[in-house]
Amino acid sequence: MRVYVLKLNFTHVLLLAVFLLLTFSVYHEGIQPMIIQVFNAVSNRLVPIYAVDTPAKKIAVSFDATWGTDLTEEILAILREHEVKTTFFLAGYWVDKYPHYVIRIAEEGHEIGNHSYSHPHMNSLAFDAVVNELERNHAMIRELTGQDPFLFRPPFGEYNNTVIKAADSLGYYTIQWSIDSLDWKNTTADQIYQRVISQAQPGAIVLFHNAAKETPRALRRILPELIAQGYEIVPVSELIYRENYYIDSNGIQHLRKGE
Repeated sequence: MRVYVLKLNFTHVLLLAVFLLLTFSVYHEGIQPMIIQVFNAVSNRLVPIYAVDTPAKKIAVSFDATWGTDLTEEILAILREHEVKTTFFLAGYWVDKYPHYVIRIAEEGHEIGNHSYSHPHMNSLAFDAVVNELERNHAMIRELTGQDPFLFRPPFGEYNNTVIKAADSLGYYTIQWSIDSLDWKNTTADQIYQRVISQAQPGAIVLFHNAAKETPRALRRILPELIAQGYEIVPVSELIYRENYYIDSNGIQHLRKGE
């Protein structure tokens, strides 16, 4: 009689463990963070923050600035009117071209994030090149405003492990968004309004652009509506957890229980 021996390597054992944990989690929801950690160990894939799991009715509104300033004054006035502070992710060449607006945004009390210097496709860059993109822009923002930015939004929303590790090495949190207003597609103000309001939920991060044509008109409706619904609109840094957290496979940041 032949005896067959099943040889399992580490990956097989890990995958089996994932299967068993998934089965177990149907009855025990508390096991979910462990499952996420096992998946991350298998895939070795790093994920930025898309949104935050929070009991507070908070939402973050953010603006990417990569071209033009024509609408920036109007946007700042709208934010001022509704007493809202937000986060502006500035590309370095925009900072170079419009330093007075960088200073103005900071003076209005808004947070400034790093959107790289040249707005490249960062997935194609080596670790040191990513670091250079961030450091170059960081130095200019600090010189103009005194702020030391620690939030980074990858250009085009593109990222990989190298990008996230490079940002992390500089003390940056990599930030995406959970609601894309699609203002960059020249959508109408009503379409932007409907899209944002229909997807609004606690912990969401909304993406706008400072030079999109219909953004000011949409903001005039979106901000008071969110406030009327009981949302506190905050800068990204006031929404995310700075320590004792983990990010699940969907990019949702969670506070570790008991910490």
